[in-house]
Amino acid sequence: MRVEPPSSDWRFPGVGRFDPDDDLVAAGADLKPGTLLEAYRRGLFPMPSGRRGDPMLWFSPVRRGVLPLDGLRVSRSLRRSVRRFEVRVDTACAEVIDGCADPRRAAGWIDPAVRSAYLDLHRLGWVHSVETWRDGRLAGGLYGVSIGGLFAGESMFHHETDASKVALVALVDLLNEQQEEPRLLDVQWQTPHLASLGVVQIGRRDYLDRLPDALAAAAPRAFA
Repeated sequence: MRVEPPSSDWRFPGVGRFDPDDDLVAAGADLKPGTLLEAYRRGLFPMPSGRRGDPMLWFSPVRRGVLPLDGLRVSRSLRRSVRRFEVRVDTACAEVIDGCADPRRAAGWIDPAVRSAYLDLHRLGWVHSVETWRDGRLAGGLYGVSIGGLFAGESMFHHETDASKVALVALVDLLNEQQEEPRLLDVQWQTPHLASLGVVQIGRRDYLDRLPDALAAAAPRAFA
């Protein structure tokens, strides 16, 4: 069951104050549950700068990466991989975040403060993991913030080929339940890898226009 945390002590700038050419829209605040939820409800997400002592950075990309739920590209090999893994939800969220935070990964950004903040939101029912398992071992997965019909994907990882992709296939299936509900699968930025799976870019204003309907929609049953 979701628990609404105390509201944030911080206020984020309105869209009218965003630089139209810059993804970075704010700096500072904290990572308390109320602050994080307020940010996602406004179309922002945090990332640390990577330098000790710097304030938290908050982004609302000019070109937002989203995955249309009817646009996921599933290759023949990926369809075969789907049959190789067991999918679970919320049985190993900490382990999924740790897999995503592996310091051996290039451009890693999940530091201990970020890990702790998202696990706090998980305990309150707002962060969820979709995991792929094989032979009793965690093979890959993803995690993100679920608010109503919004799923804001944060990161994904794999220890076996296609394990994270299978988690994404499972996530899309979960979001496609109750198809009458407006759903929005946000992946922050489009990368070549994500583009190959069907992720497209939309303008910041388009994303922010879609966001209220998604937030007001019912959450998928798996995340409710």
